[in-house]
Amino acid sequence: MDAKIVKGMLLGLATGDALGVPVEFESRTTLQSDPVTGMRGDGSWHQPAGTWSDDTSLTIAAMESISRRGKLDWQDIAENFLSWYERDEFTANGVRFDIGNTTRSAIVRFSRRILPPTKCGSTEEYSNGNGSLMRILPATLYLYGTRGKIGADELKIIHDFSALTHGHIISCMACGIYSLIAAQILDGKNLSDAFKLGMNDAQKFYGEDDAFKNFSRLCDENFAALDEDDISAAGYVVCTLEAALWSLLNTDDYQTLALKAVNLGKDTDTTAAVAGGLAGIFYGAESIPTEWLDTLKRRDYLEQIAEDFANALTK
Repeated sequence: MDAKIVKGMLLGLATGDALGVPVEFESRTTLQSDPVTGMRGDGSWHQPAGTWSDDTSLTIAAMESISRRGKLDWQDIAENFLSWYERDEFTANGVRFDIGNTTRSAIVRFSRRILPPTKCGSTEEYSNGNGSLMRILPATLYLYGTRGKIGADELKIIHDFSALTHGHIISCMACGIYSLIAAQILDGKNLSDAFKLGMNDAQKFYGEDDAFKNFSRLCDENFAALDEDDISAAGYVVCTLEAALWSLLNTDDYQTLALKAVNLGKDTDTTAAVAGGLAGIFYGAESIPTEWLDTLKRRDYLEQIAEDFANALTK
């Protein structure tokens, strides 16, 4: 796989994440009066400007494992997640400062060495936060890069990757839908067509499952025309998927996309990370404002992770 694609994905995700960190949990009303226009410091987590969170940490933890092992090794990926949780590895500043409850519980279950990694994610319906969606792209790129498609067999693997932390079908399906749209972007489609074709594939693969009704708004041909007031940016995985895709469909460049996603409020870092990963693939790393990239923590490290990952897919 072209290293430019991987670099665009990772820097796009990490930059969106870092833009959102200082205002995570802020309401949309608050951000309307003081919108994010670039990198900020302090704020919600009292971190320096350009600091990325668990969204990026878990993404690169997965990428490092795939690069080193040359495959999707659930045990090894989960070990990397545990290293992040217990020893602050794969972090922007040497300190882990953000983690969702469902992700924490899954990693703790894994640490007890009782369950296999893909059985550690909760299957309870209340455990459908966005913690697997935010770090699914390494599996998507690996599968697309090695198999050239995301089909039924690949979706089963996507579901297993989600289940490392989030095992309910709604979370798994959200990751699958996102991956199907990503595959269309990787095929060279424009964003509008990628969304439509990805959702057509989603209906084909998931349409008979009752859980797919949770994604009915994404199947509406007028989804992109929804008013901003109709879009929630809460941590529920369906809300995050909708907010990220709506932002993507209503902007024409990375900068506008990232700011729109962040200024929706609430789970700002994850909405922008999920949107930013796809935008980075489509627009490329060169589309990200230079001043943002210059502020991004451990940028050289992120670029090396991306290069190693791309190289692993070409062996």
